[in-house]
Amino acid sequence: MRYLTFALGKGRLVNQTMELLDKCGITCNEVTDKNTRKLIFTNEELKLKFFLAKGPDVPTYVEYGAADIGIVGEDTILEEQRNVYEVLDLGFGKCRMCVAGPKSAKELLDHHEMIRVASKYPNIAKDYFYNKKNQTVDIIKLNGSVELGPIVGLSDVIVDIVETGSTLKANGLEVLEEICPLSARVIVNQVSMQIETDRIRKLIKAMKENLD
Repeated sequence: MRYLTFALGKGRLVNQTMELLDKCGITCNEVTDKNTRKLIFTNEELKLKFFLAKGPDVPTYVEYGAADIGIVGEDTILEEQRNVYEVLDLGFGKCRMCVAGPKSAKELLDHHEMIRVASKYPNIAKDYFYNKKNQTVDIIKLNGSVELGPIVGLSDVIVDIVETGSTLKANGLEVLEEICPLSARVIVNQVSMQIETDRIRKLIKAMKENLD
């Protein structure tokens, strides 16, 4: 039996994912060990391997077959636009993708004016403004604190993930439009789904049954 490999997006989703897998009878405690230097973790009994990767890399590992299964936020899946099967909404890691900015920017959005949009998610921003709103915008890719965009005059608004909105509020910004709800998802490599159909379906079924 070959190993089935999981790519897990680094960060807080890992603990919730491992808790869920634990309920399914799949354990690999080393994954959540903060002190380990190991990159790949193995459950020999069930022939499963796990590795942690930066969120945006997870769909890439899955598309190219370096991982059979990936667990990552929907924002990453939408942004990376990789050829993978999205098979299960895990329902945790919930947040929203939003357009945010100062209150005064609401008028610019309502009147479909040419504006500058700063975001870590240029593909999501482009799809929203060009295809859903039919509004022409100038999209600026940022990697750090996008909230700075409107504050320093780089952009009129931002497109970013919002959980509580407290960071926006602290910086004089607010949610102006909601693009879509987000949560953690399970993605599967297209070839793996064909050659390991039974094993993968069983895994997905078990995860579905053990979701809170």
